[in-house]
Amino acid sequence: MFPPMAHHLAFLLLICLPMPCWAQRPQIKLRLVGPRSSAGEGRLEVLHNGQWGTVCDDDFNIHAAGVACRELGYDGAMNWAHSASYGPGDGPIWLDNLRCSGTESSLTECESNGWGVSDCNHNEDSGVTCSGVHRSKLAAPHTHIKGSKVEEVRIKPILARAKLSSPVTEGAVEVKVQGRWRQVCDAGWTRNNTRVLCGMLGFPREGRVATGFYRKLWNQKFKDPRSSLKNLTEKNTFWIHRIKCQGTEAHLGECKLHVPPPVQNQPACPRGMHALVSCTAGPEFQPRKSRLPSPNHSKQKPQVRLRAGAFIGEGRVEVLMGDQWGTICDDGWDLTAASVVCRQLGYGTAREALLGAQLGQGLGPIHLTKVRCRGYERSLAECSFQEATQTGCRHEADAAVRCHVPQTDARHQVRLAGGRSSEEGVVEVLMPKGTSLRWGAVCGEHWGLKEAMVVCRQLGLGFASHALQETWYWQGNSDAAEVVLSGVRCKGTEHSILQCQHHGPVHCPSGGGRFAAGVTCTNSAPDLVMSAQLVQETAYLEDRPLNMLYCAHEEGCLSASADRMHWPNGHRRLLRFSSQIHNLGRADFLPKTGRHAWIWHQCHRHYHSIEVFTHYDLLTLNGSKVAEGHKASFCLEDTNCPDGLQRRFACANFGEQGVSVGCWDTYRHDIDCQWIDISDVPNGSYIFQVIVNPKHEVAESDFSNNILRCQCQYNGHRIWLHGCQTGDAYGANMEWDEEAQQRLASNLV
Repeated sequence: MFPPMAHHLAFLLLICLPMPCWAQRPQIKLRLVGPRSSAGEGRLEVLHNGQWGTVCDDDFNIHAAGVACRELGYDGAMNWAHSASYGPGDGPIWLDNLRCSGTESSLTECESNGWGVSDCNHNEDSGVTCSGVHRSKLAAPHTHIKGSKVEEVRIKPILARAKLSSPVTEGAVEVKVQGRWRQVCDAGWTRNNTRVLCGMLGFPREGRVATGFYRKLWNQKFKDPRSSLKNLTEKNTFWIHRIKCQGTEAHLGECKLHVPPPVQNQPACPRGMHALVSCTAGPEFQPRKSRLPSPNHSKQKPQVRLRAGAFIGEGRVEVLMGDQWGTICDDGWDLTAASVVCRQLGYGTAREALLGAQLGQGLGPIHLTKVRCRGYERSLAECSFQEATQTGCRHEADAAVRCHVPQTDARHQVRLAGGRSSEEGVVEVLMPKGTSLRWGAVCGEHWGLKEAMVVCRQLGLGFASHALQETWYWQGNSDAAEVVLSGVRCKGTEHSILQCQHHGPVHCPSGGGRFAAGVTCTNSAPDLVMSAQLVQETAYLEDRPLNMLYCAHEEGCLSASADRMHWPNGHRRLLRFSSQIHNLGRADFLPKTGRHAWIWHQCHRHYHSIEVFTHYDLLTLNGSKVAEGHKASFCLEDTNCPDGLQRRFACANFGEQGVSVGCWDTYRHDIDCQWIDISDVPNGSYIFQVIVNPKHEVAESDFSNNILRCQCQYNGHRIWLHGCQTGDAYGANMEWDEEAQQRLASNLV
């Protein structure tokens, strides 16, 4: 028999199991670390007792990854990684032998050895890959009306011309609440309200409405006995009573909303008419014939662009200052500043303001930080900001945006069929035939990645990872067997495949069926960019004896005149340089073919995973080629990676080849074929050009930055490269430092 105190202690022990009731669960935060964390993946780190630490991979599984991803704000987990796949962390290893059932709401509810109790090292750090869209704290808030969520907002077209336009830009305002569409009373409707609504629907500016004309139409319909409009307008459930916006809001949810007061025998909408809006679409979404000339922004700096986004209206924000593109540090980055960028680019307000390089890291300078906008600015140049040169910001903090874009009918003009998932299949397009429309296939002849990119973007599926000219293993729809589109040529930036060049009458000798065009889409892709500064600083001339060029000649790295020389006597004059190729995308750059198809070169004793990885050309000022070279990917690997990211590709001993996200591959000036043979080139002024991934054999998020060009001066004894820049003007008019000038001045033959 227990004494009274023992009874009390036993009762406490029973009610406190399995966790001691005096031990409250700690408050923690989670984050994903590494350049690839932008896509919801990275090394898992935990903030406990004010210090960030990692999680050991012992017993870690998909259930634990799912708990972590949901706690981070994602829908769940697709995969998990062991052995520090995202690089080893530092600090404490907070959790070891973590065991979760998968139903927990936080990692604190899972079993483990205890906080900080571990026998692991950081080479065993866990990583996760999360699924779904991140529920960002910076996402535009939902609109609520007395506890009910406004699910959607739309413009209901009234006039015939408005109904035929795509996107719809003019009509009555409607909002959807609890599954029912309701109109908004025009009492108190302001131009500020219109500005916010247009921004939500993807339009940068608001227009004016001929309200008098619409009032006549309203009155006519109101008096029509066949119309139910009169009865509907007398019901409170038909109206949203009043909305009041300041005009700077990114979303209607930030404005004040009121529903009609439940007063008997009082009109729900005093003036008895719905609110009307007219929006102005950005240049990209205006019909081709009616597109307005773009405003002259030449005097407005910085100019802005988006990069590395998988969808229209999203990407890393880059600004042009001093003839050089650079990024923005995310310190203070918010929806208001992001909305100014979106409107400046011809979209609506910002849907999300993204921090921490979630859409990839840039290359080059970081121009701005602490950007502050009021919301009415026409460009980012009118906002206040600080120059980021002395702030210590790094590209891991590059700011990005996702903008509201207009809804068009382009997505309904194309579809995929026969694939293993909704992200792949035979491309089928809806084409006019007489007075009707019909579905049909696309000719696979000359079909490439640029065309596939347009289809994937048009469907809202991101980038293209593969463009297929033969789809014999995919079965299209029976009503779309006939080829209705051929000769397609795209720039890659079009919003619809029908905006690309194509044949008038269809001409497809191979026919459809197994030769129909197909695509595979993905939401992430690599992006190769060459460092312009390194090429400019390392270029020099070398007269190399023929007896040292047998292997290079065998691989075709010398000009044709080398075939007629008396080997091994003589020499070749080579323009040599180093190249550093960065992967700025959100997926690893991998060879198109697996190692089973790599080519072994006995002379150099290495494998080529891509036979032509870069083209090197010397052009006249009018573009004629006077000398050329090429470089195979004889060793495509992670030569260097930023701090916190471990090298994963190393080609030694027949290892895997590729370039990881955030890493770069360096080809030094002193290796074979890293040159242009200019033995036959006369003195003069030229253009030096390098093209990475020239045949577009591997998909990238952006092909515009694959070309690097320099101005070149050659006097027969010395060569100068200057003004080097990539196709998207990274490093334009780069100023040389004194050390760089000295290196260039010493590049004598």
